[in-house]
Amino acid sequence: MGHRLSKIYTRTGDDGTTGLGDGTRVPKTHARIEAYGAVDEANSAIGMTLAVAGLPTDIIELLTGIQHDLFDLGGELAVPGYRAVTSQMVDALEQALDRLNEPLPALKEFILPGGGPAAAACHLARTITRRAEREVWRLTESETVAPEVAQYLNRLSDLLFVIARVLARHENGHEVLWKRNRTV
Repeated sequence: MGHRLSKIYTRTGDDGTTGLGDGTRVPKTHARIEAYGAVDEANSAIGMTLAVAGLPTDIIELLTGIQHDLFDLGGELAVPGYRAVTSQMVDALEQALDRLNEPLPALKEFILPGGGPAAAACHLARTITRRAEREVWRLTESETVAPEVAQYLNRLSDLLFVIARVLARHENGHEVLWKRNRTV
């Protein structure tokens, strides 16, 4: 591996700009920064899910692999023109989604986020992933982004929803179904 960070602060961002992976300086509010920042938040939220003790081994392995993928995806967003996300990565999410969803009971109503600590953390990761996807779409309004990036985030948010359902059962929690026109 090449260059590693030996000094964490550089002061180069004190003027409200940051450097992309190709050396270009852009405002910290640039759509590209917002997109990979949201991906980083999603990755951190998945880390919070993984921090809950007692998760099933297959879920730990799946989420850890996804964290690596998200780091690659963020790298693709941080370096204009760089490609890291492939259609095979999207396919892998779909296969995991199908495998984990198959034994779950069908939903006839929306569910409220919750179900247990890990399930709730996974729901939070799902919503942050949805925001990351929206930020990527915002970036596509001004710059070219490979379609697999948004596809990956779209499938990931669906997968995180299913994983949250799996974890709710694993934690002996329950899913609270949304009730229309309910008053407090």
